[in-house]
Amino acid sequence: MLTFAAAVFFLIITPGPGVLTTAGVGSAFGTRAGILYVIGLFIGTNLVALAVVTGLGALLLANPYLRTLLFIASTCYLLYLAWRIFSTGAKLAFIEAKSAPGIGNGIALQMINPKAYAVNTSLFSGFSFLPDSFLTEIMIKFLIVNAIWIPIHLLWLYLGLTLHRLALPDQALKAINFAMGMAMLLVIALAAWGFTQGGAL
Repeated sequence: MLTFAAAVFFLIITPGPGVLTTAGVGSAFGTRAGILYVIGLFIGTNLVALAVVTGLGALLLANPYLRTLLFIASTCYLLYLAWRIFSTGAKLAFIEAKSAPGIGNGIALQMINPKAYAVNTSLFSGFSFLPDSFLTEIMIKFLIVNAIWIPIHLLWLYLGLTLHRLALPDQALKAINFAMGMAMLLVIALAAWGFTQGGAL
């Protein structure tokens, strides 16, 4: 369970379309618009998680080959995302918005956000800690994911509200990107270790 919580933290805190747009909306439109957008992202990410669980849960339990395939596919995407983070150099590439988005925009983004599907597939298909009670495990995972998801997205919103006012040197920006990229590689390693151990931790 602790391995699962660590994976949730690192997967969510590293940049993807959701957190980057959260920072961008906060930077461009302020606190109120940012909070509304985060509410939409929250609803959307839980809808994606439900789609993953209800559509793949039985298949994942019955078909280890499909579980392995999904794990490999999501890991490949996360490796690609880590490479993109490392390659940005001295630029924090927050995604800019031209008009203030709302709850609906946040929901819509998560429904087409490949990181949301990759993350939820990795989390809900691996890191099994209650193999004899799948439903209970899924409910606990939802609680853990949301308990970590909310403060992390509020943190990214806060960063978006403040970072654009700061003139950070190139070295500082490179260090931030390096730390985010390393965090992504760490969670990939955690997921791979948990997968090879049969999800025992």
